[in-house]
Amino acid sequence: MAHVAKWKKDMVQELVDNMVHSHVVGIVDLHGIPAAQMISMRAGLRGKAHVNMTRNTLMDLAITEAAKQKPGLEQLRPIIDGQCAIVTSNINPFKLFRQMEGTKTPAPAKTGDIAPEDIMVKAGDTPFKPGPIIGELQKAGIPAAIEAGKIIIKKDKVLVPKGEPVPDEVAKVLAKLEILPMIVGMDLRAVFEDGVIYGKDVLNVPADHYTNMIGLAARNALGLSLSIAYVTPQTVTPLLSKAYREAMALSVASVFPTKDSIGAILAKADAQMMTLASITGLEDDKIKSKKAAVHVAPVNEPKAVEAKKKEVEEEKVSEEDAAAGLSSLFD
Repeated sequence: MAHVAKWKKDMVQELVDNMVHSHVVGIVDLHGIPAAQMISMRAGLRGKAHVNMTRNTLMDLAITEAAKQKPGLEQLRPIIDGQCAIVTSNINPFKLFRQMEGTKTPAPAKTGDIAPEDIMVKAGDTPFKPGPIIGELQKAGIPAAIEAGKIIIKKDKVLVPKGEPVPDEVAKVLAKLEILPMIVGMDLRAVFEDGVIYGKDVLNVPADHYTNMIGLAARNALGLSLSIAYVTPQTVTPLLSKAYREAMALSVASVFPTKDSIGAILAKADAQMMTLASITGLEDDKIKSKKAAVHVAPVNEPKAVEAKKKEVEEEKVSEEDAAAGLSSLFD
């Protein structure tokens, strides 16, 4: 039987213990993260998540062993590939994903990196003075030229299309132009929680996504409840208000007086009387004086205008005045 180094046994046992005693277990991609940045990221996750980095074979073995105590964990084994690590935590998988996303920062492109989006340069000035650098820019496909004693980029140019590898000469000039097209950080591939595997496509939702969905559902339910007059503690008040407004409108339209609608009915009748009198020319002194009362004051007298508006709004039309106005049409 081949001898197994003690450090390997200890590492596997540490991984098994962490996975068995943690609520959430995940596989995180560490590709392209510099060592110094990795140390900083791990420090930022202290108290929230623990990241174990070791050989892929040892991680695979540890997951197999831990799955004996936590069935379903073996579903993570096929996800172990390339530069990755096991992350363990007791926080919600979605919060863990956002924590990992928070470690990502822009970084320069290295030769052979795959462009996450179109890598392009914009037309305009550069920080360079005329010299050999113009040859490097042109070699990388950048339309550079010298104008007024400085190097400029004549037009926008896509240097590397999305999904294509970054050529060596392009990587060099991007760094000099301080263009950082790459995103470096911990990329959570999948997590295991209570027998369920959550992939990145499920985890990658905005923090308020489900809250907004619940809010929209509540608003739609309220709208439906109001439209079909379904009484609930939330809808009884607006339903009664709606019923009151509709009853008032019907009362006024059908000229059915009540203590609430009599004022509106008389005001409507008074307005119709004045309109009819104006059309037919049957205006008496009382109607003319009423029309004069609502005459708009000149623009240079704003205070008087406001006072007149308030006076008209507060004017109460009595039943006797309305009846007198109507009867005067037939004298």
